[in-house]
Amino acid sequence: MPQTQPSDFSLCVYCGSRMGAQPAFAAAATQVGQWIGSHGWQMVYGGGKVGLMGIAADATLAAGGTVFGVIPQNLLDKEVGHPGLTELRVVGTMHERKTLMFERADAFVALAGGIGTFEELFEIWTWYQLGVHSKPFGLLNTNGYYDPLIAMLDRMVSEGFLSPAVRALLLVGTDAAELLQRLHAAASVKI
Repeated sequence: MPQTQPSDFSLCVYCGSRMGAQPAFAAAATQVGQWIGSHGWQMVYGGGKVGLMGIAADATLAAGGTVFGVIPQNLLDKEVGHPGLTELRVVGTMHERKTLMFERADAFVALAGGIGTFEELFEIWTWYQLGVHSKPFGLLNTNGYYDPLIAMLDRMVSEGFLSPAVRALLLVGTDAAELLQRLHAAASVKI
C-alpha cells in the first residue's frame, strides 16, 4: 500500500505484554501495526517483543513503518526486549520510559491490555486535563473488551465525577483503521 500520510507522524501504542484470551486481540494489534507501517508512520511503544506489544511492532515493521521502543533495564529481560526495532532505547526507570514515549508521540491509542495499559492511558488523559499537552488519545474496543470501562466512565459523568467535556476527549472505536484516521486528523488539528 502506498504511503498516504506524512512519515513524520508518530503514534504511541499502549497494549498488553500478554496475548489475551481471544484471538481478536492479536488480530487488532496486527491491524494497528499494518496501518501504521503502510501509512509510513512511526510506532512508539514499550519496546517488548512479547504479547500484543510484539505483534504490533512486528506488523508495523513488516508493513514498512519504523518502530521506536523504550524499555527500562529491569524489564529488558522480563519482557524480552525487541531486537529488531528501528530503535530500542533502554532507560533507567518506568518514569523515563513513559516520558520519552510521550515526547516522541503525536497521538496515543490503547489496545487490549492489563493494568499497565490502563495506567498509561489514564496518565495521558489526566495530563491532557491538566493542560500538560493537547495530543489526542483513543481506545480500540476490540470484541467489547472495554465495554465495562466505557460504562464506568459514563457513570462517572452521571455521578458528577467527570465532566462531559473531559469524557468526550477519549476517542473510542471498534475499527482500527477508522480510529487511527480519527487520531491522525485530531493530531493534525492540534499540532
